[in-house]
Amino acid sequence: MIRNYLKIAFRNLQRNKIYSAINIGGLAIGMATCLLITLYVLDEISYDRYHQKADRIYRIDFDVKFGGQDREFATVSDGMGDALKNDYPFIETFTRFRPIDILVKKGNQSIRESMSMFVDNSVFEVFDIPLIEGDAKTALQEPFTIVLDEQTAQKYFGKTQVLGITMTIDEKAYKVTGVMKKIPENSHFRGRNMFLSMASSADSRANNWLNNNFFTYLVFKEGTKPEQLKSQFDKVIHKYMMPQFKSVMGIKSIEELEKAGNRVALGLTSLTDIHLHSNKFYELSPNSSIQYVYIFSAIALFILLIACVNFMNLSTARSVNRAKEVGVRKVMGSVRTMLMNQFLSESILMSLIAFILALGIATLVLPFFNDISAKNLNLSFVKKPLLLSILFSFAVFVGLLAGIYPALFLSSFKPISILKGKLSATTKGGYFRSSLVVFQFFASIFLIISTIVIYCQLDFIQKQNIGFNREQVIVINDTNLLEKGLESFKNELLQISGIKSATISAFLPTPSYRNNTVFWTEGQLSADNGITMQFWEVGYDYTETLKMQFVAGRDFDKTMSTDSLAIIINETTAKQTGYKNPIGQKLYAYGGNLKDLIPYTIIGVVKNFNYASLRENVASLSMCLAKKPYGMISVRVQSDDFKQSIAQIEEKWKARAGGTPLNYQFLDEAFDNMYRTEQRIGKVFISFAVLAILIACLGLFGLATFTAEQRTKEIGVRKVLGASIWSIVQLLSKDFLKLVCLAFVIASPLAYYAMSTWLKNFAFRTDIPLWVFIGSGTSALAITLLTVSYQSIKTALMNPVKSLKTE
Repeated sequence: MIRNYLKIAFRNLQRNKIYSAINIGGLAIGMATCLLITLYVLDEISYDRYHQKADRIYRIDFDVKFGGQDREFATVSDGMGDALKNDYPFIETFTRFRPIDILVKKGNQSIRESMSMFVDNSVFEVFDIPLIEGDAKTALQEPFTIVLDEQTAQKYFGKTQVLGITMTIDEKAYKVTGVMKKIPENSHFRGRNMFLSMASSADSRANNWLNNNFFTYLVFKEGTKPEQLKSQFDKVIHKYMMPQFKSVMGIKSIEELEKAGNRVALGLTSLTDIHLHSNKFYELSPNSSIQYVYIFSAIALFILLIACVNFMNLSTARSVNRAKEVGVRKVMGSVRTMLMNQFLSESILMSLIAFILALGIATLVLPFFNDISAKNLNLSFVKKPLLLSILFSFAVFVGLLAGIYPALFLSSFKPISILKGKLSATTKGGYFRSSLVVFQFFASIFLIISTIVIYCQLDFIQKQNIGFNREQVIVINDTNLLEKGLESFKNELLQISGIKSATISAFLPTPSYRNNTVFWTEGQLSADNGITMQFWEVGYDYTETLKMQFVAGRDFDKTMSTDSLAIIINETTAKQTGYKNPIGQKLYAYGGNLKDLIPYTIIGVVKNFNYASLRENVASLSMCLAKKPYGMISVRVQSDDFKQSIAQIEEKWKARAGGTPLNYQFLDEAFDNMYRTEQRIGKVFISFAVLAILIACLGLFGLATFTAEQRTKEIGVRKVLGASIWSIVQLLSKDFLKLVCLAFVIASPLAYYAMSTWLKNFAFRTDIPLWVFIGSGTSALAITLLTVSYQSIKTALMNPVKSLKTE
């Protein structure tokens, strides 16, 4: 019986090549897209789950509200892990990370390594990081020891057997005691390639509970619930943090903090939640969001449903062509179950063929998809029988999903009505088919609107006036190699014709670690009234080089010795001080305790500029002159020949830094890095939106072709009676256009709500203009007309004699 079903199914596929190609092609594209999205989603939810203790590992976080700023940090103080392990026996162990930029000597070169960290030796007990050389139990116990990943070992030594070799790092000798496997890409600390022993860092033993610089991970013992520790956090704060708050700021308790409108709190984040559910300050790497997982899962479902809808539409639309077959089969004794089996077997056969094509399409498209999504996905499941059988079952399920309604519909025909010729193409399924077309274009229009809004927001970010000019600024790193010659090197750069200004600074308005300090205004010297703000040490010509705008006051002046205790603030700070005219007023900086404050005089107020992501409002900020030249050199280039300017900079750098290569970046690129996730998501979204529209158009083309076939004789009569080609095109197109308009009416408000919710993630965001909806609706109508018109015009141009001669 099954053999007979398959034989008939193959004959039907051969007999109806166009419809079979449309059905199989649509399903194949839908399955391939669904497969790619599934790979993406599975990769996103797999982060950090490969660790054996993943379900028991939690990162401890620190939340603070002080001086008008509310911040959630992914870091805590150096002593937190040790204190918790000693006080609470249900904590099995802990480990700490502290990221650091280092300079590694290789011959006469100094190479910057920005993905290195100070790490406790217990890291190998907490996380599954296998060593290919060395002993995990002792590798990082001693000061000035280091573990490299295998690629880094190859980079510096050309081999991985490097135990005992000494490396010069920041002018100190470190002994290589281990070589580890590369950190997997699905880890929230991916890319970290050098582990320096935590014992090498004096800060790791400072016991400073007011500084939060350490990522600390706790491992709970089996059976322990995180709530057991959460309930003890207030006690931890009272025992360890409040004594230092009291000694330096006079604050005695959490209650006193809260009474003044401030807050300190500890929290826990599960290791497996960090990548998708954590967006705190100082994350180890840019995290994604669970929202995107939900969005792409919904897109995969939409696209798969659109492909299935195509199948249902064409199958039910062509019911008249199969009606006589059904009638004859029923007269010959076929029961409904047998007919359903026949139609379902055809559906499953097409689905399996589509699945094989989908694997081929996914294989071809995967490199492009990896490029735009910044992933390294692969189709390794093909080699795993279990996963392949699951996907095979999924293809069968899709066949059943797409074929169940047509099977029920076709098998329900009454043989008497069929054989008497009383069944017409519009007797059954018309409303259902219309509903399916509406759904197809609802999904397509929803994706079109969403894609345009995402693009507009990304474009808005790129063109937003952020309060300074980030274009044509080159930032030179590793300037600490020049030691005392930094200022003279800056002056040499100013002699290059294309360079108009230069400045030395420890901070730039790009993503980086920040320096927060508490300030007080005149007459408000109490713990309750502090203003927490960014405090940047900069050099002369900083505001000139970055083209910051003054709204009051002046810049730092080399001729005025009093500027050593001068300060420039932004507009947000000016409002927080309460001074009507802040110029000349005092701000007192925290200098260790409330009795040892440093008085600064406000000499200028700059217009607010975005030094963090546009997802956040501009917070308070201040700038003072650095006590000595250190940090990065930023130069503004006003030249059409950037290559020549960089070559001249490099020449002067080599004269001072020897064999160390020039390490530079463009300021605008560093700023744009904050939005890489959104840019990638936008590209992926656009790609899937195009695919969804393509699949919908395939189905629409099939329906238009079928409609034209069914009305060939009607069109012949109309042409004989004088109907124009345009009137015939209108006749065949208007029903589809009505359905698309209905889909637009349904999709627009839902897309507006979804995109408004997404835009709330940005403090600075574009509006959703009316043209987005007009453009989306017009695009959908144009796509429909182009798809339907081809077949309509082809039918309208047909010689009416050919369509009428069989009457």
